Amino acid sequence: MDIALSLKQQESNLIQACTRKEKWAQRQLYESYHSKMLGVCMRYSNNLDDAKDILHEGFIKVFRNIHKYKPGTSLGAWVRRIMINTSIDFYRKSIRRRTEDLDQVQHKTSGEVDPISTCSAKEIMLCIQKLSPAYRAVFNLYAIEGYSHKEIAKQLKISESTSRSNLVKARTKLKMMLSSKYPHYGE
Repeated sequence: MDIALSLKQQESNLIQACTRKEKWAQRQLYESYHSKMLGVCMRYSNNLDDAKDILHEGFIKVFRNIHKYKPGTSLGAWVRRIMINTSIDFYRKSIRRRTEDLDQVQHKTSGEVDPISTCSAKEIMLCIQKLSPAYRAVFNLYAIEGYSHKEIAKQLKISESTSRSNLVKARTKLKMMLSSKYPHYGE
């Protein structure tokens, strides 16, 4: 119990120091969350350079808004939310919107073995990064972050049907990429 209280106190002290813009505290917070948040940013970017840009912009927002953090909630979840929102902002700035109609998509389902289960995390990440920004954002928000199509539509300022369409197309493209890696998949 004393350890838990000590950790909460340490986190509280760190947040207070960050609020006062103390460099040591900002560096400690950055170093504590850098690796995990880079992984989040990688899922929304085309490459490592873009992910690092998103990460650094996200940490700038973290430090500017640290006074808004509510003690008692997960600091990691709060930082992650900022990184996801920064990634979405990056997505909005970097693409021209294309509205695609769900009726144009053929949704196929089968009982086939999913090749994703045989891939490494690095291979899957590379395939996700090859998706268009629109498909990648919807795929990440839906499949990884657990957002509903209604929430995605609101976040990305697209229709729910466009969100569904982009998810189907993202999955189809991922399946094609993985099928080329595993040529006997789907036979």
